[in-house]
Amino acid sequence: MLTDTACKKVICPADKARVRLSDAGGLYLEVAPNGSKRWFWKYYFDGKEKRLALGSYPDITLKAARASRDDARQLHRTGVDPAHQRQVEKLSRRVDSDASFESVAREFHRTKKSAWSPKYAARWMSIMEKDAFPWLGAFPLASITAPMLLQVLRRVEGRGAHETAHTLRQWAGQVFRHGIAIGRCERNPAPDLQGALVPIQTKHMAAVLEPGEAGELMRAIAAYAGQPTTRAALHLSALLFQRPGNIRQMRWADVDLEAAMWTIRAVDMKRTKRAKINGRPHLVPLASQAVALLKDLHPLTGHGSYVFPSLLTGERPMSDNTVRTALRRMGYSNEEMTAHGFRAMARTIMVEQMDVQPEVIEAQLAHGKSGPLGAAYDRAEFVAKRRTMMQQWADHLDQLRKG
Repeated sequence: MLTDTACKKVICPADKARVRLSDAGGLYLEVAPNGSKRWFWKYYFDGKEKRLALGSYPDITLKAARASRDDARQLHRTGVDPAHQRQVEKLSRRVDSDASFESVAREFHRTKKSAWSPKYAARWMSIMEKDAFPWLGAFPLASITAPMLLQVLRRVEGRGAHETAHTLRQWAGQVFRHGIAIGRCERNPAPDLQGALVPIQTKHMAAVLEPGEAGELMRAIAAYAGQPTTRAALHLSALLFQRPGNIRQMRWADVDLEAAMWTIRAVDMKRTKRAKINGRPHLVPLASQAVALLKDLHPLTGHGSYVFPSLLTGERPMSDNTVRTALRRMGYSNEEMTAHGFRAMARTIMVEQMDVQPEVIEAQLAHGKSGPLGAAYDRAEFVAKRRTMMQQWADHLDQLRKG
């Protein structure tokens, strides 16, 4: 370990090019024959030996040099080359401050958020502020390389958030593409990282998929001893197989019992913001069993807005945990059946056991149409087919329940 006295007294003989006095952690003082004394920190990055100049002695004291070394080591631990960052900082002082990653990202967000849902826009900025800006925000966009971006993504992976890491790579790519469009950079390094992240293990929602097990589930629903509205929500979830959020937020004003039709407004569907505003409503034909169930339920909740109101206040729909909790009380674990699982149960059994056309089921599930025909299907024909399918499904559930 060096002392301040040793730093003052050391000299370099005239016959030597330099003299180096080592401290700790890679810090050393280099003395030249002309008497100049400079601090350096030796480190390794990507397997190569490098050194970082920390200033001249005695302008930079031994204590200050150690502090600078510690700061550089801390930066090095995050996966950033301190020497490269110093170059970038010098460059950033000479370029437009609007060219930083954070500035371009915020500009992109302002440009796009009017077309995004508020929830998506908030999540986009939240992830950027938490996982990107602290490490990349101050860097000029053009100076950020694929390895630099990868180090940031590795930090996210390190806490087990693999899906967030993939999302951040995609969204960082959006920032770079915007930067290219406005002249802040010339290339997008995000595609270079394709395949560099840990793959996402897709986890499907647990669901009952065998006819015999579906029959047991329907018998358990019929015997459910909890709130009548909760039992009705369970039964309708099976009969209508719509998204859990749409089931629990069903409004009496949207249900036409005479026409046996439930009309879900476009704004309530899982769609893009544009489709929520301009899209058509989703039509859900009601089988006779569903109509009868709703008629029985109307005296209980028909005085309010929601078919399934909250038990605490009728001004809000039931909690999104109500059906899940009821399934647990019936003995179904989260690995066996979920509220979302009624959709998978209906699709699987109808395709495999009832020989229903998959595209008709997909239309009823409100999944986006794919393929060259897209939305060009005859909508009226599909409504008629779905009405028939929904009655067949309700009858089939009755048969399964009776064993």
